[in-house]
Amino acid sequence: MLVNSTDVPPDYLGSRSEGERRKGERRKHARPGADRRRGDRRRAVVRNVVLATAAIILPHKVKPQSVDKLSPPSAPLVATRMETVVTTPIERAAAVPPEHAYDEFIREASRQHRVDVVLIRSVIQTESAFDAMAVSRAGALGLMQLMPEVAAEMGVDDPFDPRQNIMGGAKYLRRLLDLHRGRVRLALASYNAGAGNVSQYGGVPPFPETQKYVKEVTRLIASSRRNRTD
Repeated sequence: MLVNSTDVPPDYLGSRSEGERRKGERRKHARPGADRRRGDRRRAVVRNVVLATAAIILPHKVKPQSVDKLSPPSAPLVATRMETVVTTPIERAAAVPPEHAYDEFIREASRQHRVDVVLIRSVIQTESAFDAMAVSRAGALGLMQLMPEVAAEMGVDDPFDPRQNIMGGAKYLRRLLDLHRGRVRLALASYNAGAGNVSQYGGVPPFPETQKYVKEVTRLIASSRRNRTD
């Protein structure tokens, strides 16, 4: 039986595989269930998007138990530090006036070396105005302006340490008071100009600086005793 080639679908011409012929046959007809397959593809895309989103989000939300044990949360530590900071009232940080910043050391030195508190305080005021880091042109150091050799003799290792300086200065005043039998003016003159000069002149030396020094300290002593609050 002869077959007219015009009656044969083009896909049947030539040497094609069986699979290709079936593909050609399917192209001749409308695909059944196309709408269903498109819906399946859409659902698959949506499902993939949901799964990908979950894969990104979930690891941040759920931590393995082993990680929790090895790395405890730091929030309690931060909270503890915050509690420590806020429990200190601001009022306690009020500044202490310089003239009263070393009251405790002055009282201690007064008791230990038997030197009047007012005398110690008046010497400090005149010598350094309560500046613990003061250094004079002559090299005197600290609150009571101890010369390095005097500081060493009084057992002061650090003249800029307020307690050591005051203790050493009070100890030196005690020595000078004993030397001059309790006469404060002569002890002050010796503190400023040296005991040798006081002995040489038989009293306060005629040095303007020393005479001004003795006058200023005795004035402060008198003023403090009139308004004594120690």
